[in-house]
Order: sequence, then C-alpha cells, then structure tokens
Amino acid sequence: MKILQLGKFYPIRGGVEKVEESLTEGISTRGIPCDMLCASFNRAKDLQVIQLNDNGRIFVVPTWRKMAATMLAPKMIGWLRKHHAEYDIIHIHHPDPMAALALRLSGYKGRVFLHWHSDILSQRFFLFFYRPLQHWLIRRAEKIVGTTPVYVRESPYLTRVQDKCTAVPIGIDSLQPEPERVAALRCRFAGKKLVLSIGRLVPYKGFSHLVDAMDLLPEDYHLVIGGTGPLHDALLAQIRENGLQDRVTLEGYIPDNDLAAWFGACDCFVLTSTMKTEAFGIVQIEAMSCHKPVVATRIPGSGVSWVNEDGVSGRNVTPGNPQEYAAAIQEVIANCDKFGESAYLRFLKRFTRPQMIDKILQLYEKP
Repeated sequence: MKILQLGKFYPIRGGVEKVEESLTEGISTRGIPCDMLCASFNRAKDLQVIQLNDNGRIFVVPTWRKMAATMLAPKMIGWLRKHHAEYDIIHIHHPDPMAALALRLSGYKGRVFLHWHSDILSQRFFLFFYRPLQHWLIRRAEKIVGTTPVYVRESPYLTRVQDKCTAVPIGIDSLQPEPERVAALRCRFAGKKLVLSIGRLVPYKGFSHLVDAMDLLPEDYHLVIGGTGPLHDALLAQIRENGLQDRVTLEGYIPDNDLAAWFGACDCFVLTSTMKTEAFGIVQIEAMSCHKPVVATRIPGSGVSWVNEDGVSGRNVTPGNPQEYAAAIQEVIANCDKFGESAYLRFLKRFTRPQMIDKILQLYEKP
C-alpha cells in the first residue's frame, strides 16, 4: 500500500496542513510509504522535496498566485498526472479547489479518500463555480472522513452521502511544557490569573468579545492573545478605549516551540470563534494535553463544542456573549484542578496522534 496525502500549503500554516503532515509522517514512520503533495506558501520557483524519513516525502510544487485563500499551482496537475499511478490511495483534504482540480484532471483510477475538514463558507462567490467539482469529489470518494461526528452530520453538502461518512478526531502528540520556561512566564504575570487565547486576528475568531469580557472580570485576571492578522490595530484601539492596557496583552505570533510554555503557564484557555469556519479547534486539544481547562463556544453545526465537553474539560458558551465568557472563565479557573485533570483524560481518550493514525489505517485496510 502506497498513499498520497493531497492538498493545501507548505510551510505549515493552519490546521488542515498540520493534519496532512501528521498523517504523512505518522503513517510513513510505521513503514508504510506515504507522501504529501501540496503547493508552496511562499511562492518558491522550483519543486521542493522534503524527506521526512525512509518512507515519507513532501512534494511542494511552485505556486503561480494566491486567490480566494487558494494557492493556484498549475504544476500540481502536471505532477499528479505523471505520478498518480505510483499510489494505491489518494487521500485528498478539503477545502482545496486546486487539489480537487488536480485530482480530476490526473486520470487517476484508484481509491480516493476525502477528508472533509470544513465546508466552504467565506468564499460564496467562488463556491458557485467550484460546486460541480465539489459534487464530483464527493461522488468519487470511497470514504468521507470528518474531524467530528457533529460536523459530518450537520454539513449540508454531505446530507445524501451519510452512508459513506465517518469521523476521525484530529490527534496530536502531547505538548510537554518545560518548567523553567513556564516559570518565566508566570513570573512575567506574577499574581495574575492568566487567560490565554491563540489564533489569527480575524473577525470570525471573536477576540473583540473576549476583550469586552475582561471588563467584567476582577482586576487580577490578565488576558494574553497570541496571533497576528488584520484586526490587530482595531483590537489595540478597543483595549485602549476600555482602559485595559494593563490587563490585556496582544503577544503577536507565538512560535510553535513556545506554545507548550504558554499552555503550561496559563490558568485556562479560551476559544471564542463565532462561525462554523472554526470546525474543530486544534488549540483546544493542545491546551487539554497540558492539563488546562477550556472555555469554548457553541457554534451551530461546528465540532468545537464536541471537542470541549461541557462540564468535563471546561465550559461551552454562546458565541459573542461577553457575560457568559466571563462567568465561564471564573468558573473553570476556580475549579482548575478538576477541569484540568478531566481535560487531560479526555485528550488521552480521544485526541492522541497514534489513535488518529490507527483509525485512518483501519479505513484504508477495509476493502
């Protein structure tokens, strides 16, 4: 069995790409040949080949231009036409119109698995033109894999194909905070109850509501938001208008090698997304792996509130409601040990990387 994970970008930027890379590396580490084909995020001019191990490679084709959150990479089509016969399974990750087009034009006749990470929600105009290709992809797939049972069940595009849909939760390796680095961050915010939130500073992440919630919390609560994006200046202005300069920190981009320390240092993690664009929220399970309780939102049709089990690993609240955010943050921090231990146990039960890889391989092995 030789497998190709197909879609998205490199270097890794988002959750979809993290899952692809994790599957490629995890499967190939078990001695099963598994490659990944994607487009260059930084518009490299030549084909790049990244050797993960003896059985796994990432092929990165040049990108012509970026449009509507999609890398236009015509060379992906040529590469796949040339090499598709080498693979027994192509596992394509949606949404990625470029990857879908490449598969459609490749002439590939083998087994196709479709990983349905999210519906296309923010590019409605382009969805009108992409919809026929999306319908073909749904029909072509032997199995459709969602990241939570909720999202698979609620997606309007999958209503008629529920018989070939299943859910495999995203799994990660447990983060391991270094005590010295955690202590340094705790010293920086000495005497504070530290609330952490991480994500792109874009509207659907709902950070403005979290800033409003800080007005309702006691003075010893401090919020750190990690991430960059177009709303940085607007959030900074809101913080100043609310007089929260000493209680809210816009930390900027937090590198991957610093994440564990931040999760280890915080008292709770908050995910305030307001739209179904947030389908899973990998940051939730990263926090859980560090024994941290989570406050998340009940987004209709999303799997976010399934990942964070209300009353177990934390609390789920109404999107965009600062009053509920503030009450939930106070509750989980007041019961941090109880919620934190339950969050860790939930992580171990459902969200480890070996579990994800085991379940995907079981799907591949079925006739």
